[in-house]
Amino acid sequence: MIATLAMYDWPQVRAEHDRFWQLIRTAMADEGIPAPQDLTRDEKLWELWESPDLLLGQTCGMPYRTRLHGQVELVGTPDYALPDAPPGHYYSVFVTRADEPGEAVDFIDRTLAFNGQDSQSGWAAPQNQMAKAGLRFTHTRHTGAHRDSARAVAAGKADIAAIDAVSWRLIDAWHPELSGTLRVIGHTDPTPGLPLITARGRDTAPLARAVASAITALAAEDRAALGLTGLAAIPASAYLAVPTPPPPSQDVPVN
Repeated sequence: MIATLAMYDWPQVRAEHDRFWQLIRTAMADEGIPAPQDLTRDEKLWELWESPDLLLGQTCGMPYRTRLHGQVELVGTPDYALPDAPPGHYYSVFVTRADEPGEAVDFIDRTLAFNGQDSQSGWAAPQNQMAKAGLRFTHTRHTGAHRDSARAVAAGKADIAAIDAVSWRLIDAWHPELSGTLRVIGHTDPTPGLPLITARGRDTAPLARAVASAITALAAEDRAALGLTGLAAIPASAYLAVPTPPPPSQDVPVN
């Protein structure tokens, strides 16, 4: 069996995630569910998400709606208590260099740094936000991670990035030397957050109970470090309703 919470499992909060997993594991034992001793790390995410041995994992909304839907079961969505977002929802903050004037729309013809073309927060959210005004980012730079997108903007290799608000909170907490060189110039509309999933055919109800129980049992300092406040039940239809923009290779300017 496999358990992974890789999406926000930064080195600085690895110990907190380990303690969180042990609470989940204990709660699963109370539900009669055997679970692995430790979280799986440093493996390819798609292999973990699509494994029939996946007991619990966390994915992103865009991979879920474009490829994983129908192949996995939704367990629930962790709530990180972001301001101006419903429970279990999140958004991306647009960032640029601190000395750059303007709002996000003013950067439409400049370079967008994005972590991956299958990222809801880094790719789909900014493109969907601009599409509301009939616009699209067409100058892009792939970075591989939100932290690297922030670094690309700070270094002048890109001009704007859309950073998952939970990741931005981690950047601000653990890399103030980076966040201090940037400023937030807006955010995207909230969408369903990063869901917990399990392999197809597994009963999700006891897994959801175990996770919710573990969140409640978190020590105050671990809760603060992880930003977790609860587990939301968001239907698959809410994830599937989010538009999927074309990938960079198919991106064309809007007249």
